[in-house]
Amino acid sequence: MANALVVRGGWDGHRPVEATDLFLPFLARNGFDVRVSDSTAVYGDPAVMTETDLIVQCVTMSSIGRDEVAGLREAVAAGTGFTGWHGGIADSFRSSSDYLQLVGAQFATHPGKEPACRVQDETDNFLTHTIEITPLGREHPITAGLTDFTLTTEQYWVLHDDLIDVLATTTHPVRTWHPWHRPITSPAVWTRQWGAGRIAVSTPGHSLDVLANPSVRTVIERGMLWASRTASAS
Repeated sequence: MANALVVRGGWDGHRPVEATDLFLPFLARNGFDVRVSDSTAVYGDPAVMTETDLIVQCVTMSSIGRDEVAGLREAVAAGTGFTGWHGGIADSFRSSSDYLQLVGAQFATHPGKEPACRVQDETDNFLTHTIEITPLGREHPITAGLTDFTLTTEQYWVLHDDLIDVLATTTHPVRTWHPWHRPITSPAVWTRQWGAGRIAVSTPGHSLDVLANPSVRTVIERGMLWASRTASAS
């Protein structure tokens, strides 16, 4: 049996407990013995990390100790898979450059609606946008068979490097109330090889209803299976 470690916490707005609970039955059905931790301190425990085949992280913002991020990096480099969605992985531990390098892309913003249409709640940042599967994504096990799909939720703008393999993108158009002058395309789903380990990230996943979207859920669940050490060893 493979071992999965679910690490959750950070900003409550992303509902880390409820969001990760959605995927626990999937992990169990696919042969994972699941351990849940509400603290990143577990990353600093070599005994736990050595036996972990997959880490599913949902920790938005927050902070992480040096020994913890070092333990995480070492585990992934040794073959532990690492995956997650939205701010739980792409907006974690903003002050840790070592973590940002591991993941390969970092949340910068989610553009908002026209100012006159804002009502001063989270929906001010909910824009209808398309997640477009790339040519690589059409062939990759995580996104093969999926077609472009549309969401109305936060549209992540991320800063990234070119060590990531982009499976899907989303484009921020030019709008009169924003200061940029040409459309900006951001990765929306990507993978990364780090040593012997695999990383899979989906930026959609702000809320429980987005996680229930069939395409989003498929990407996340396939990402778990693909990233796991048991998959990369097969």
